[in-house]
Amino acid sequence: MGTTGDGREIAGLVLDSGEYWVLYSLVGNNAVIAGAVQGNGTSQNGSFTSSNGKDFNLEGDGISNTTTNANYVMKQSFNGTISYPATGVQNSFTTSYDAAYELVPDLNTISGTYTGSAATNGGTVFATVTVTGTGVLTGSSAGGCTYNGTVTPRANGNVYNVTVTFNGGACSNGTNTVTGVAYYTAASKQLNSAALDSSRSNGFIFVGTKP
Repeated sequence: MGTTGDGREIAGLVLDSGEYWVLYSLVGNNAVIAGAVQGNGTSQNGSFTSSNGKDFNLEGDGISNTTTNANYVMKQSFNGTISYPATGVQNSFTTSYDAAYELVPDLNTISGTYTGSAATNGGTVFATVTVTGTGVLTGSSAGGCTYNGTVTPRANGNVYNVTVTFNGGACSNGTNTVTGVAYYTAASKQLNSAALDSSRSNGFIFVGTKP
């Protein structure tokens, strides 16, 4: 969990596979998700590098290629710079380790109905998502898009694998399936999830809370 040099709050996961997912907020407004960065990186001796990142910006900038160079101290910090080769823009980030990552993921803990915001290339709208104790996901977004899928605990870390299939019609993802991850914050009862299609050209971001 941390901040960027231009005033955004970020929440990220670096998985044991080297894959990473980072959600970031609007500048100065951590209540609104402004996009996500996803890619694969390598870690060795306190250094992390990635050359294949994609920034899915919801503020009108579309999808951008990124590279990341960072330094980390295990279970303490992960700090570095994300760069945009097409424009030469760079942005720093500073984060600290969240020990909640070490909790055992439990579908009974995250089961419930969440209300919040869903974002795709088609825009950001109000949405409702329900997760059952057996990992069945159903949801709908304002405008008429509906979807269903599955949520399964990962073997390492307090993280869940997510698969969502859209039911066409008003969905900007059509009838495509997206895959990604979810992370639950117990203190705020908030579910954060991000998933991409196989071409990494569209996706689905959901952030919501349950009673």
